[in-house]
Amino acid sequence: MPSISETLAQAIRASTSTIQSVANLEQSLGRAAAMIEQCLHNGNKLLVCGNGGSAADAADFCTEFACRFVEDRRPFPAINLAQGGSLLTATANDYGFEEVFARQIRAFGNEDDLLIAISTSGKSKNIRRVLEEALSRKLKTIALLGRDGGSAVGLADVDLVVSGDSTARIQEAHKFILHVLCEAVEPQLRQK
Repeated sequence: MPSISETLAQAIRASTSTIQSVANLEQSLGRAAAMIEQCLHNGNKLLVCGNGGSAADAADFCTEFACRFVEDRRPFPAINLAQGGSLLTATANDYGFEEVFARQIRAFGNEDDLLIAISTSGKSKNIRRVLEEALSRKLKTIALLGRDGGSAVGLADVDLVVSGDSTARIQEAHKFILHVLCEAVEPQLRQK
């Protein structure tokens, strides 16, 4: 069994390598930040979703806009589609788990709103469905994906794919990307 020192050192090396790979996404990150800024300046809303840990990251990201990230400013509409237990379970029971986010896009999404879908594998069927639904309803879309992007790659206007073999390291990179987007967008929001 590896010692905690060995485990920690390996985790730091892997995390550092994965985070450094995000530099390859600079152009796509710029496009994503511009999409978020335009969406909110135009009076539209962010709709964000993911499963498990990605749902928690979606909740944090929404909070950064609906409350604040660093500086005091007016709140902006950002909704975590994974937050309502009764809605999620009713939808899953009546329509299947693949529809838990897509059905909410039908309920809450308007043309030019922005969907941000998060999946560390890109293989989540409900993430693929929500991207398809958003496309059909003319929402803008950003996908944070992992590994090779899975079946969801290419469905969004902007794909932010973090390659790697470890779900934990990919999720850490997704969290990093979400905070970078907040850092890039918030100064522009304070100016309006």
